[in-house]
Amino acid sequence: MSAPYPSPHLRRITGFSLIEVLITLLLITLGILGMVSLQIRTLQYTQDSIQRNTAAMLANDLMELIRATPTGLPASSDFYKAKGADFPTAPNSCTPLPSEPSQQLGCWAEKAKISLPDASALLKDEFYICRTNTANSCTNTGTSLEIQLAWRVKAGECMESGASTDSTICHYRLRSQI
Repeated sequence: MSAPYPSPHLRRITGFSLIEVLITLLLITLGILGMVSLQIRTLQYTQDSIQRNTAAMLANDLMELIRATPTGLPASSDFYKAKGADFPTAPNSCTPLPSEPSQQLGCWAEKAKISLPDASALLKDEFYICRTNTANSCTNTGTSLEIQLAWRVKAGECMESGASTDSTICHYRLRSQI
């Protein structure tokens, strides 16, 4: 004859203990926190990518403006701008694009102010356009043209490698033979 009640051994096997449930919740919580952290980092990389793409398009636009100049690029071009120098003032209207190189550069600077975060504060000291033979130096001699753009981000969010004294400023440089 069988016992009217299940044996105590079978009752233990059929259910979960509170410790097992807590461990499962802990593992699920850690997994979710990891996914949230990954999502935040992905957003930072995406934002950096968007800003670098914008800087690349601006630099390419300026390079094409310079190449389209019918007189070529003499040693003292109106398109050159040293670090610490001001950009030319943009005319009242940049549509259509003015024919004077200095006015074109002023229009380009206005576009950069609008397109890159906090670029208006960085135009004077962090942007430059010059001739050079070596990267990251403006000697105003040589056969290469270098354009540097900059924008501001939160501390530690700039994905560029290299030593910068300010971790909130990202740079993009374009060098090309003239």
